[in-house]
Amino acid sequence: METHQIIEETARNAYGRLLSFLTVNWRDLQAIEDAIGDAFLAALETWPKVGIPDMPEAWLLTTARRRLIDRARRTRISEMALPTLLAMSEDTQRLTSSSYTFPDERLRMMFLCTHPAIDPGMRTPLMLQTVLGIDAARIASAFIIKPSTMSQRLTRLKAKIRAERLTFETPGSEEIPDRLDSVLETIYAAYGSGWEEAAIVDSPRKSLAEEAIYLGRLLLQFVPREPEVYGLLALMLHCEARREARHDDKGNYIPLTEQNCTLWKQGLIMEAEDYLRAASQAGGIGRFQLMAAIQSVHAQRLWTGRIEWEAIAQLYEGLVRINPTLGALVGRAAAVAEVYGSEHGVILLEAIPSADVVAYQPYWALAGHLYKRLERKEEARSAYSRAIGLSTEVSIRQFLSRQASEI
Repeated sequence: METHQIIEETARNAYGRLLSFLTVNWRDLQAIEDAIGDAFLAALETWPKVGIPDMPEAWLLTTARRRLIDRARRTRISEMALPTLLAMSEDTQRLTSSSYTFPDERLRMMFLCTHPAIDPGMRTPLMLQTVLGIDAARIASAFIIKPSTMSQRLTRLKAKIRAERLTFETPGSEEIPDRLDSVLETIYAAYGSGWEEAAIVDSPRKSLAEEAIYLGRLLLQFVPREPEVYGLLALMLHCEARREARHDDKGNYIPLTEQNCTLWKQGLIMEAEDYLRAASQAGGIGRFQLMAAIQSVHAQRLWTGRIEWEAIAQLYEGLVRINPTLGALVGRAAAVAEVYGSEHGVILLEAIPSADVVAYQPYWALAGHLYKRLERKEEARSAYSRAIGLSTEVSIRQFLSRQASEI
């Protein structure tokens, strides 16, 4: 039982690193995924019999590389690739015969996934799946599309990579700014996935939020003059500071405006504020800075005891102008409702195309809340019902059910 548990933990924690490290040299995503899968199967068969190796990740790397070399031999790979195979074999021996720390190649792999030939809209999904090991269904949820659609898109993309034999080279310094946004989006999406899973017992993605913050810090070292990197870090840290306040002792969900702010971690808030100031000094304004500034206004309640909704509404106006995502549009409606009344918030909500919000849970949760305030009871019940059906977290479903029951 203990062996299987260690294998499962290694699979969750190391998959992205294994894939990233191998892809830098091998570049055939499908072959690498197959080889890593074979390596995990071999571990399930071998480790219970002979014991867990001292360096599980290095063992898996060795096994996966052997599978790749065997596959290359079977397909009669050209002699030009033989030096690479030999170098990889030597590198594997170095990893397994020393105390060498397994390298974290994920950030580099993310930039590799921003290859100009890859559709910009698919770069983040590709990174989430191949670098961070998130399944297609969860990625689809983040992009508000059907899991089957996302799976098909990823499959077609990988087929394109194989068919066109795309070469994944590390981009030059002059290319980094053009590729940065996709990497930022991936880290943010990974954080969001980990944030949502944090309350779910035994979720394999519970540590993903911490992983995203770690990658954000690495990215800051890599591109220290980019204001949006500071903005993203500030955003994640402001959210992370409130993690323990999201649920009460019984596991009930507590919305941000009702949280006990004395439970927020002041150290993380102050660090986030430092990053936000650094972003403002770096020049230029972007969506992650504006999103972090919105969270910063919420954080001020810790000291002032009130929420400055007018400031939040103004920040959302700016965000909608430069990045009119569904999240920004719904957030603006919520802030406007607080400043100018629920009627104004509903007008903004109902202006969003209905086809866009069919599967967007925050829209229906806010709609239920505003309709309830306006005593539009049937519409409120209907909206709450849809929000409950779209909620993946039990505590949020229960919270919304309680709100609906009060109508």
